[in-house]
Amino acid sequence: MHPALLGLITIIFSVGGCVGYFYGANVFLDKVLFPAKGVHAGRNISRATMIRPWIFLGPAILALGLYLAYPVVATLILSFQERLPGGARGFVGFENYTKMFAEPKFAEAMFNNVLWLTVVPASATAFGLLAAQLTDRLSWGSVSKSIIFMPMAISFVGAAVIFKLIYEARPEDVAQIGILNHLYLLWGGSEPQQWLTIPFWNSFFLMAVLIWIQTGFAMVILSAALRGIPEETVEAAIIDGANPFQIFFRIKIPQIMGTIVVVWTTITIATLKVFDIVFAMTNGQWETQVLANYMYDKLFVARDWGMGSASAMIIMLLVTPILVWNVYNARKEMR
Repeated sequence: MHPALLGLITIIFSVGGCVGYFYGANVFLDKVLFPAKGVHAGRNISRATMIRPWIFLGPAILALGLYLAYPVVATLILSFQERLPGGARGFVGFENYTKMFAEPKFAEAMFNNVLWLTVVPASATAFGLLAAQLTDRLSWGSVSKSIIFMPMAISFVGAAVIFKLIYEARPEDVAQIGILNHLYLLWGGSEPQQWLTIPFWNSFFLMAVLIWIQTGFAMVILSAALRGIPEETVEAAIIDGANPFQIFFRIKIPQIMGTIVVVWTTITIATLKVFDIVFAMTNGQWETQVLANYMYDKLFVARDWGMGSASAMIIMLLVTPILVWNVYNARKEMR
């Protein structure tokens, strides 16, 4: 069967199944279990109203439990085991964690993740805030916003390929197709540079890809927040003699600080899980290893399920507090 036809049939059956489930659940609840008639009609309607959301949420909760909770528990169990000859598993306690913490590559991955967390969320949020403020003042602001947001539509791998071409280096006597090397030679550089092989600085060249992608996301959210600021506060500041910089930093930013924090933490979570960019551009070579790529190497290259699962648990432990804090702040903003 043609894949397109198979996909269409799958969509039809999936949507039809959802419609049938919700229709059948309503009929069963209102006509069979708690019919809205007789002496207890009022009580039945109240009970049906209480139960209905759980019937509709039931499949989603079950799916989340199956696809989120189970993998976490299974990964945690695997992190305390090792593969034995014959495919069996043996309990080794914290040995996988001990070996992982002793590895230089893990220390390198932790250092690089801290470096990414220091640079990427702050830069993307700052650039997004700047773009949101400036584009709202332009007559062609909608067009400029679309251009800035466009990288969000590109996959991380696609963006990595684009930037790899930007960093491309050819022999000195050949025309440079990499923009960075072309400008470097144009401004007096001695010879083309392999930018992605320069330790420490190559991490910043990789970070530029994620900043480029996430700036559009930050701009859209912060632009909406800036538009929501009451005009009265800005007008009052202008009457009091505040200049544009004072209005921006002392009037606008304090009012959208909650949104800035949410954007910053969201980009932080994406940064902690960064894998595609590093894998596609350097594969962790030249001191660019990060935790997600380290986990991949252990799981699928070294075939070490124990250490791979242990590194996955470290990533989850780092992401979870930020995620919980993000949800807490979002709910606080809604109150």
